[in-house]
Amino acid sequence: MQIQVVKSKIHRVKVTGADLNYIGSITIDEDLMEAANIIQGEKVQIVNNDNGERLETYCIPGPRNSGEITLNGAAARKVAVGDTLILITYAFMDIKDAKVFKPSLVFPDEATNLLK
Repeated sequence: MQIQVVKSKIHRVKVTGADLNYIGSITIDEDLMEAANIIQGEKVQIVNNDNGERLETYCIPGPRNSGEITLNGAAARKVAVGDTLILITYAFMDIKDAKVFKPSLVFPDEATNLLK
């Protein structure tokens, strides 16, 4: 049997942009993606602490050391610039492996979204 567990989390980042006319996805500073072990195209759950919205989309890398967190396409309607988000990815694994697995947890600077 396999279960789904948290693989990665980027905790409390601020939305820096919302681009309704982009095709879709979330753009994340590539340094944050790398630190959280998130790859381009990976599905991510977005939890908006300011309005309670929860949605899913896929990741695309933004410029390194930029702090960029931009919601694109329809997801842009679910956020406002400055909202605080938690970004979570999940993985399926055997229960035995899940019991010892350690997720990648990233806690960026809340003012800049940059790694501390």
